[in-house]
Amino acid sequence: MRFFRDLSLSAATAGFVAVLVGFTSSVALIFQAAQALSATPEQITSWIWALGVGMGLCTALPSLWLRKPVMVAWSTPGAAVVASAALAGGLSMAEAVGAFLASGALITLAGATGWFERVMDRIPMALASALLAGVLARFGLQAFGAAATDLALVLVMLVAYLLARRYLPRYAVVVTLAAGVLQALASDRMAWQPIPLALAQPVFTAPEFSVRALVGMALPLFVVTMASQNLPGVAAIRAAGYAMPISRLVAITGLATLLLAPFGGYALCLSAITAAICMGPQAHEDPARRYTAAVVCGVIYLAVGLFGGAVAGTLGAFPKELVSAIAGLALLGTIGSGLSTALADEGRREAALLTFLVTVSDVVIAGIGSAFWGLAAGALALFVQHYGRSRA
Repeated sequence: MRFFRDLSLSAATAGFVAVLVGFTSSVALIFQAAQALSATPEQITSWIWALGVGMGLCTALPSLWLRKPVMVAWSTPGAAVVASAALAGGLSMAEAVGAFLASGALITLAGATGWFERVMDRIPMALASALLAGVLARFGLQAFGAAATDLALVLVMLVAYLLARRYLPRYAVVVTLAAGVLQALASDRMAWQPIPLALAQPVFTAPEFSVRALVGMALPLFVVTMASQNLPGVAAIRAAGYAMPISRLVAITGLATLLLAPFGGYALCLSAITAAICMGPQAHEDPARRYTAAVVCGVIYLAVGLFGGAVAGTLGAFPKELVSAIAGLALLGTIGSGLSTALADEGRREAALLTFLVTVSDVVIAGIGSAFWGLAAGALALFVQHYGRSRA
């Protein structure tokens, strides 16, 4: 099978790092969102099952089909929207499921009609690259911010990364992760917990549709998922040089949301952060073989869903400083490439810089994250600076 011929240690490691970063960096928000809806422990387990199965299948299968790294994630800002809307509106779990279904239908429509891809086609590469660099830069900053609580671990990983980049560049992330794990073991930082080996059980919740849930949760969830997740997700794909059927992929995430919403799959979307890990040269020097990293990531996500307790316990054992450091170091190349492309065109440099700075600021306005506002700032700058000049 071609997949096994194309698979490499660096790609498999990139897939694992993507899951480690994606899961540990935001799973707490998933629990908060479910708890805000008064979810039972069984329902919370069902949420992890639905999201893990959805991300796993939507990542692995299209990647194998296209032989390109398709990366799908849960909507992290969407979880925050669900939590805040549930608390503010006193919504029930059934009403929330109705909102998930409505949002999933809108995402499917955005993909099926192709309007979202048409909007993305009009965004200059300089702004798209600046947007991606801004989204990822926060993880680069967190990598070195982790030194405040575990200096030895971060230094060991940094030195390992630099040495590997010189002598074993293809395996830099592998070596860095191994060095971090060894240092964490030596300093007794691994938080091992008893691991229950049991299959997660999905719990069905019948939807209930209400105006307050549609207005207070469904519409904000749709807008935030498209603006703060799918938008930088497409930027990551294009910055990596891949041509993919964006509309179909967005529609797939919407359909998966529709199928899994009654079990807790509140919103699936294209990924930017984990995509950058699996789409970059650290996954494989040959872009045509990087899809294997996405497939490995998808298989692990599927295991997260099916064996939620066991996999969550394993991933949760890693110190947060190790996760921050490996994420930031693994993304250095993509951040640098994004900035280089963003600032290469002198005529668009200032607009790209505005996009980068607003995005990295992490500002949230009207519930919408900085990725959207960064792009809006850059587009406004281009309009003011260049509109009408070609006809002058």
